[in-house]
Amino acid sequence: MTQPPSSACRVAVFGAGYIGLVAGACFAELGHSVTIRDIQPERIAALRAGSVPIYEPGLAALIARNTSRLHFTLDAEEAVRDAEVVFVCVDTPPMPSGDADLSRVWAVVESLRDAAHLTAVVMKSTVPVGTGARVRKALDASGLAHVRYASNPEFTAEGRAVEDFLRPDRIVIGTDDDTVAKLLVNLHHGVDAPAEIMDIASAEMVKLTANALLATKISFTNEIAALCEATGADITKVTRATGMDHRLGPHFMQAGLGYGGSCFPKDSRALRALASNAGHTFPLLSAVIDVNDLQPRRSVKRLAHELGGLSGRTVALLGMTFKPGTDDMREAPSTVIASRLLAEGAHVRCWDPVAPHLHDEPWASADRCTDLHAALADADAALIATEWPHLREADWHHCHTLMRAPVLFDGRNLLDPDHMRDLGYTYLSVGRPPVRHQVP
Repeated sequence: MTQPPSSACRVAVFGAGYIGLVAGACFAELGHSVTIRDIQPERIAALRAGSVPIYEPGLAALIARNTSRLHFTLDAEEAVRDAEVVFVCVDTPPMPSGDADLSRVWAVVESLRDAAHLTAVVMKSTVPVGTGARVRKALDASGLAHVRYASNPEFTAEGRAVEDFLRPDRIVIGTDDDTVAKLLVNLHHGVDAPAEIMDIASAEMVKLTANALLATKISFTNEIAALCEATGADITKVTRATGMDHRLGPHFMQAGLGYGGSCFPKDSRALRALASNAGHTFPLLSAVIDVNDLQPRRSVKRLAHELGGLSGRTVALLGMTFKPGTDDMREAPSTVIASRLLAEGAHVRCWDPVAPHLHDEPWASADRCTDLHAALADADAALIATEWPHLREADWHHCHTLMRAPVLFDGRNLLDPDHMRDLGYTYLSVGRPPVRHQVP
């Protein structure tokens, strides 16, 4: 555990989801006393019982190591009773317009009306630019003009969120108050990263800009991959050489089924909506979103072409979560893929090592298998949707013997085409030439 800072703080975190729970546990690790409040009774009950309701590597150990500094509650008043700082870590899901739904943010602000003892309210939720000014007015109207406000956006990636919080590239602090800037620097004492201090609007824009730029790299790579498929080029060779350019770098240039999760899809649409509301159409970002929406559908179309149709076929969908290292199913490409396979008349079996058991469509119409081999048994084809290490390490020679037809679409370019061909597979991937086993 990190040595406590010279001035430990009492922190209240609103939201026990992927952001709030990680932030609260990490602040406790840094030596602060933290109370995490959530509105879901089952989530708080699980945390009080020592169970972590989300899958995030390293988080359970962090919480267990800091039980003396971590407290969990359903009561907003209890959460802020002794707090100096409140962190707003609630989700801001997209509305049909694409704008961020800030109803949970405003519910937190409303609950602070009687918390006159607070020093600061800090926004960690991803919000549209201009939200800070509106929160400031709401606090002032509630008699909390003396309570300082700051934006402290998070840049943690699911699957490595603890590492990203404790060893970030930078700490972004948006505030017009030197006192709260120093407070937030002190709260992060023990984190070896530069603090970028700026105005609130710029800090709000940083988060949206970073996610939109990363999403752009992913969609651009997938567009090049489609061109590679049309010309016979190999996307892995193209991106490897391209990424060696120090001006570009290799990150987020892996061709695949597109981005998913709670951040990139939501934040890209929110930034586009923000631009539209300001009178700017932002055609580049619209193209990024359109490319990503199409990508999982292309995989189903290619598989259907290979099989001569999907009606009556059994397809094993390998991996459900939007990426490995998390149990998050939000905006997962697998959901679109499963929906399209079912719509084409296929029978879908799905496998994932940590994804929750879901009872809504399309998952209610698919068969969930707890074992990879059960998913592949007598399958006409398999489609890798999540690059779990289990799939890289699988005995694909044995898997070949289980399938009715050894057709594999690798939507994450996880496996080696030549090796799969030698094992007897018809192997399709993204942006690479297909390979087929040649019978001697």
